[in-house]
Amino acid sequence: MQSLIGTGVALVTPFNKDLSVDVDGLKRIVNFQIDNGIDYLVVLGTTAENATLTNDEKELVIKTVIDANKKRLPLVLGVGGNNTQKIIDELKTRDFSEFEAILSVSPYYNKPTQEGIYQHYKAISEASPLPIILYNVPGRTASNMLPSTVIRLANDFKNIVAIKEAAGDIVQAMTLIKNKPKDFLVISGDDMVTLPMILAGGSGVISVIAEGFPKEFSEMVHLGLNRKVDEAYKIHYLISDAIDMIFEQGNPAGIKEVFKHLGLAENTVRLPLVNVDENLSNRLKNYIDKLHKK
Repeated sequence: MQSLIGTGVALVTPFNKDLSVDVDGLKRIVNFQIDNGIDYLVVLGTTAENATLTNDEKELVIKTVIDANKKRLPLVLGVGGNNTQKIIDELKTRDFSEFEAILSVSPYYNKPTQEGIYQHYKAISEASPLPIILYNVPGRTASNMLPSTVIRLANDFKNIVAIKEAAGDIVQAMTLIKNKPKDFLVISGDDMVTLPMILAGGSGVISVIAEGFPKEFSEMVHLGLNRKVDEAYKIHYLISDAIDMIFEQGNPAGIKEVFKHLGLAENTVRLPLVNVDENLSNRLKNYIDKLHKK
């Protein structure tokens, strides 16, 4: 899966002020990624506020991204949840012809055992027409998919090809990298530890910050993959303050504020999320202004 090496971005769903999906804004965001060096796009992940979209809105988002992308970058579709059968039903009925892989989050809220997580992904693997990227994000799911479970899945199912690892634990990531099958990809899901994970043997990132600063972050990732450590860390430290800021008051409220300042889309989010406060908005604007003067 060479197409999943490098910088992927978890696309937001921009909304108009009346809370409807902003189709034109989404097209601008997609083109902004493509024009600035991003390697692939992830549609309908957590950052897309997927949980608040209707089925019709999800279809609109998918169609808009496909139309805007024009086959220029590989696309990954988020197909996950805590109802295994519902995921299987979608895998059997959806047209995946425009997509390279699916990203499927470990079940949230239910808090399954490691065996439950294994059986969940086993069922998805047997139903999926596409390669599968596992997604471990304990901060949202309330359960950690342990390296032993990931390695078991990677060894048992050929179409489970990668993991987006977002436990925020570099030691856990290194354990995965050390023990994984040769061609299995360990992809960072945590922007702040992306570079250390790459230098430890990771394959890149599915990022939020890269969506707002695609040129800088993708350059850092590619420098890291090419073992140009000093140059990569120079960019890491340039952008680290922005990573802290965009997550300070919730995702995607922070990155949507960046898009507002860049003139790409409104900062509108849907409840239960709310906009960032004025103080953070001003700090983000000041950061953007300084970065673009360099």
